[in-house]
Amino acid sequence: MAGRARLDDAPERLVQAAIGLLAEQGPSAVKARAVASASGLSTMVVYSHFGGIPELMGAVVDHGFKELGRAFVRVPVTEDPIADLFVMALSCRRLARENPHLYDLMFGLSTRATYRPLSDADLRLSGRSPAFRDAYAHVTAACERLVDSGRVERQEPEVVAAQLWSLVHGYITLELADHFVEFEDAVVQVLQPLGVNFSVGLGDSRERAEASHQAGALLYDSLVEGR
Repeated sequence: MAGRARLDDAPERLVQAAIGLLAEQGPSAVKARAVASASGLSTMVVYSHFGGIPELMGAVVDHGFKELGRAFVRVPVTEDPIADLFVMALSCRRLARENPHLYDLMFGLSTRATYRPLSDADLRLSGRSPAFRDAYAHVTAACERLVDSGRVERQEPEVVAAQLWSLVHGYITLELADHFVEFEDAVVQVLQPLGVNFSVGLGDSRERAEASHQAGALLYDSLVEGR
């Protein structure tokens, strides 16, 4: 029975082992033998459960987006949708900084390595996965609350979400690549004003947008301290 229990949780153990290798050594360390060793399983188990490293990386991506979705769930829905969205942006940033290589993998980046994507377009590591869509649905819902609040001009929430997603992950990608090292606090000096300008561009007043981002920063800090 003990052996059966060990094999029943094998997929999760392999995924966690791969995530650990990404965080500690980078993508070049993620090989079948290394993953098997880190998980306490045999190399054959890697192939029997996933078929190979590319398929395992697909499961790692799903795990990353599930973690992102759980982070979004922990963001309280307040009467200030802009503050809520800024908390979500900061939550994305935190997860990216905790494991930059995993973030690269999730978003198809190659600033630190390539990941041998699968040739089948339906199986590529892309934004079409259910795990990604479940996480992204929280962003769209928050943008819908923003549009319905009347603080910005009437527009499609899906378009607002896509624009905000691009803004946030553009910032995160540049920060991870050390493009903001000259700033004492890049969040305060770059990301927060960027969010304010984006909100004003959507139709909000600058005063309200600045207040919302300040409130979001405080709410985020309280959530992190309470983790």
